[in-house]
Amino acid sequence: MAPADIQQNVHRLFSEYLEHGGHRKTPERFAILREIYAVDGHFDIELLYGRMQQTKCQVSRATLYNTMDLLLDARLVRKHQFGTTQAQFEKAQIRGQHDHVICDGCGKVQEFCDPRIQNVRNTVSEVLGFRVSHHALHIHGICADCQKKSNERTKAARAAVQP
Repeated sequence: MAPADIQQNVHRLFSEYLEHGGHRKTPERFAILREIYAVDGHFDIELLYGRMQQTKCQVSRATLYNTMDLLLDARLVRKHQFGTTQAQFEKAQIRGQHDHVICDGCGKVQEFCDPRIQNVRNTVSEVLGFRVSHHALHIHGICADCQKKSNERTKAARAAVQP
């Protein structure tokens, strides 16, 4: 789906969600939705707030948090807690299923997709009679860059101790 089509689709879905829930359809809410779907990758509230401040439609933090709650409930945004203090978000209507590896050293998050995970989902569904709507897999560890830095520090420490 082309980006313009995605924007139209999420606008329509959000509009229907707001209407069915008895919520107001405000320009600020739709501006937040547009900005989210313009962001590549994961973002936190502060990054989104900063981006909104740079647009012509400036919104309060309260409006931003309240709208994020609505977007989460409408399943147009996904929330992740990758072990950092701030929650990370991503758009839900643009990507296929994917999973995450998180570096516990630097906090870097990388996405990956492995078809074998889809096979596990299908097996769970079949064996347990469970209809899977989505899943989240977060693999924590130390990335290659942090491992390299750690090895360099270890070598430097050993060199400093040896005569």
